[in-house]
Amino acid sequence: MLVHIYLRSHTTEAPKHKPSTTCKADTTPAAAAMAAGAGGDDLKLLGMWASPAVLRVRLALSIKGVSSYEYQEEDFDNKSELLLRSNPVHKMVPVLIHAGKPVCESTVIIQYLDEAFAGDGRPALLPADPYERAVARFWAAFIDDTLLKAMYQASWSKTEEEKVEGKKKVAAALKTLDGALRDVAGGKPFFGGDAPGYVDTVLGGLLAWARSMDVINGVKTIDPVTMPLLAAWADRFGALDAVEAVTPDVNRLVEFSLSLTT
Repeated sequence: MLVHIYLRSHTTEAPKHKPSTTCKADTTPAAAAMAAGAGGDDLKLLGMWASPAVLRVRLALSIKGVSSYEYQEEDFDNKSELLLRSNPVHKMVPVLIHAGKPVCESTVIIQYLDEAFAGDGRPALLPADPYERAVARFWAAFIDDTLLKAMYQASWSKTEEEKVEGKKKVAAALKTLDGALRDVAGGKPFFGGDAPGYVDTVLGGLLAWARSMDVINGVKTIDPVTMPLLAAWADRFGALDAVEAVTPDVNRLVEFSLSLTT
């Protein structure tokens, strides 16, 4: 169900007309400087409360201390004209609108926020070193390209054999991330080091849904026995004030998930 909600917020739909705009961020230094000085009234997030992709963006905003923004809840069955106009290619959330300009896709939005709201004591999500930035982007891509695909197979395959194989792939991907936390973070508490960064935010968007699935299925998605570092990271990340402030209630997610299967 987690993957279903994630994919519903990313599903590509063929546009019915030629779009009048594209969802492309202007990330030139001049644009970033302009964005950094813009007030909260210029910032709007189109989202859906249960979407892990949207939660990623809300986590990034919260961790960076950007609290002044407007949030607009979207109905997948009745999408707003603003959403359709702002993301004419995919017509899905999340979409960040900054100073009238739309930025789409969760990982792109997080990187944009990190550049647009830099300085003034705000923490950086991506490291300054080019190689370390590349490593962070690699692991974020691994989460989307490997972990989420495995989750989809485990949840939505047609046969039980395929689902079982998908669950094995999920466990393998999580164990790989457990090793990455050891090797990349070098024993520090977060993928970003001493403070949460880009990879923490990307993976952290999945935590609330993983915990809701634990309640439903009676299992531990992140097993503290086989993935001790990742399990400790999940507890540590989830307990951060900036994370707790925007994370959906697990019981509400459980009720929502069960309602989709009835």
